[in-house]
Amino acid sequence: MDTRRKELGEFLQVLRQRSAPEEFGFPLGSRRRTKGLRREEVAQLAGISPTWYTWIEQGREVNVSAEALDRLAQVMKLSRSERDYLFDIAGRRDPKATHTEEDSVPEALVAMLTDIRIPAYIMGRYWDVLAWNDAASELFVGWLDRKSRSKSQSKTTPLPNLLRYVFQIPEAQLFVENWEVRARRLTAEFRADCRSRLDEPGVQQLVTELIQSSPEFARFWQQHDVLERQGGQRSFNHPKLGLIDFQQVTLRPVEQDQLKLVLLRPNP
Repeated sequence: MDTRRKELGEFLQVLRQRSAPEEFGFPLGSRRRTKGLRREEVAQLAGISPTWYTWIEQGREVNVSAEALDRLAQVMKLSRSERDYLFDIAGRRDPKATHTEEDSVPEALVAMLTDIRIPAYIMGRYWDVLAWNDAASELFVGWLDRKSRSKSQSKTTPLPNLLRYVFQIPEAQLFVENWEVRARRLTAEFRADCRSRLDEPGVQQLVTELIQSSPEFARFWQQHDVLERQGGQRSFNHPKLGLIDFQQVTLRPVEQDQLKLVLLRPNP
């Protein structure tokens, strides 16, 4: 039996068994031998076949649509975390997943940037740079060499974006050592990072803009390379310091894994 199907079935079974029938409009009755809802009752609430629902709980090889999962999540009154888990183990994208136009960064995380001495910045889901420290400003001349955007500027001041910088600013081709290799890899990393959100308007708008403005991005995007974002050596041709090397590490906060904290440690 497939592990994910088995986990999905067991998860639904636990949810069903912990549900109080009276909360769903069913009488307790004396003939209930176990706690919770019956499979037939869950199927009735969700508007699906009792046999088909039973097969899901049994971990059989059945195709569970996102719409069916949505109905199950609603009738079982799942929490946000439970709903996310349900869709993840079923390998489906939640049709009601909501994303704000702008990512929010915890104030504690922004405050920590000032305590970090090496270049560090925080990227959002569309690779906008949401906050950065002074060391990043000193390193990324022509991109981050200004103060982070304040809350009062949130609706009027555009955020710097890593892909726009790399593909739309000519100076980036000189600044980033081995630009074509790095640019191609960034494109593959962005595709992988957005693999479950490629139909989001924000992703489509950014990709369309980059395709129209950069023949290189259009060529790389068409190749459909997919790479997970990794650390490693990064080299830059700084206008004052010359060629400088760093080791890059990217971390994701547990509470908001769409954010990426990028750290660059100078090589000795």
